[in-house]
Amino acid sequence: MILTTDSAIHGKRIVKTVGLVRGNTIRARNVGRDIMACFKNLVGGEISDYTKLMGESREQALDRMTEEAERLGANAVVAVRLTTSMLMAGAAELLAYGTAVLIEDE
Repeated sequence: MILTTDSAIHGKRIVKTVGLVRGNTIRARNVGRDIMACFKNLVGGEISDYTKLMGESREQALDRMTEEAERLGANAVVAVRLTTSMLMAGAAELLAYGTAVLIEDE
């Protein structure tokens, strides 16, 4: 499965547009991470626990989007985008979406 933020893939031709696909995950913070984040906020530096949490969320959302594209018979997703939104205090959604397509060599 090829994923790209571009609307085309060099050397490939889109032969069919399958449609919109998406994958999301909703994650909540925990008390332990919040304590470390407060400390880091005082002294500065990267909050590595949150970095890891966001990385895992991003991969899970992309995996879910890819699975949906495969179920629909696509072999690529173009125009991939990622977005986040806060659902409530301490919980956020990460959404991956794009256009599932069927491609072949030019």
